[in-house]
Amino acid sequence: MHRDRPALGGVGTGSSKLDVTPIDRKRINDALDKQLERSSPSTSRTVINGKDNKPSAPQSLLMPKPLSDQRDSRSASLSKTNCSEESETDSEESDVSGSDGDDTSWISWFCNLRGNEFFCEVDDDYIQDDFNLCGLSSQVPYYDYALDLILDVESSNGDMFTEEQNELIESAAEMLYGLIHARYILTSKGMAAMLDKFKNYDFGRCPRVYCCGQPCLPVGQSDIPRAGTVKIYCPRCEDVYYPRSKFQGNIDGAYFGTTFPHLFLMTYGHHKPQKSIQSYVPRVFGFKIHKP
Repeated sequence: MHRDRPALGGVGTGSSKLDVTPIDRKRINDALDKQLERSSPSTSRTVINGKDNKPSAPQSLLMPKPLSDQRDSRSASLSKTNCSEESETDSEESDVSGSDGDDTSWISWFCNLRGNEFFCEVDDDYIQDDFNLCGLSSQVPYYDYALDLILDVESSNGDMFTEEQNELIESAAEMLYGLIHARYILTSKGMAAMLDKFKNYDFGRCPRVYCCGQPCLPVGQSDIPRAGTVKIYCPRCEDVYYPRSKFQGNIDGAYFGTTFPHLFLMTYGHHKPQKSIQSYVPRVFGFKIHKP
């Protein structure tokens, strides 16, 4: 369904992970900022990126050759028939797996983009509850279009928009999903989803030597969009660091917020490690350096 969905910044994809370069993201963010300054609300509700189901290629019917009277000829014919049937079965399985990939939702597609490993998938029921989206319509341009895109609401009016407008709506959908995500991960279901990622070290480990590879949590230094990028918080040394991946380092910190890691550790207290008391001591020829 979304195999050919363009990535943010107009980058096409054919796989589960995409490279969203910092140049493309910066270009789309600049265009989105200009659109926010114009503050031009949309008056009609339409959906972008209508989904076209590509018909699968017809498979040819493989007919076995008639058997001859001689035993050698019959053996060769049976062997060829078996090979043809196996080839046809493989082709059918390939078509089935391809159609399964077409059924990917926008949310799954977005979370599987390269650099979006910190995101969890928000439930559709949570997004469809207007109470959970209170106040977001004034922060996100093209709000209605972006929301429909996230929820995979189909429409036949997708061709009405220019390529630039489609890029703006894709970027608005990313911004809207990020702000929804920041609220969702503070709920019990959201924290449970982030707990699985925490156990799998999806957020990375603390780069500090004396933290001994402590798993980290994503955190924003501000709850205001465009104020800063996401960082990783180490619960052992209680400090923040830049993510190791340059792709993850371009994600807005407001999509995780300032509250999440601390509320997470309060909820799952058994995952909070003891604070590290060991620190590095600089030495010269084995002697500690005197601090003035």
